[in-house]
Amino acid sequence: MNTLFKALNDPTRREILDLLKVKDLTAGEIADQFNISKPSISHHLDLLRQAGLVVSVKEGQFIYYSLNTTVMDELLKWLVNLQSHKK
Repeated sequence: MNTLFKALNDPTRREILDLLKVKDLTAGEIADQFNISKPSISHHLDLLRQAGLVVSVKEGQFIYYSLNTTVMDELLKWLVNLQSHKK
């Protein structure tokens, strides 16, 4: 879970997740939305993948990234459960 929170802690990574809410994108398409280097975007994508927040699929010469909502569902369930113990 630490990897998940580390991934969500960065505003650039949260923006990438927002972009992927709309549609699956290649690393290049994601990089085009930011004013930072492509290696930096690759690093952000790698951290998001390690946290399980995104999945990548290679199609020809491109790698497409998409959201993995299963991890977010588990996080939300954990947060709701944590909140319910408070009452």
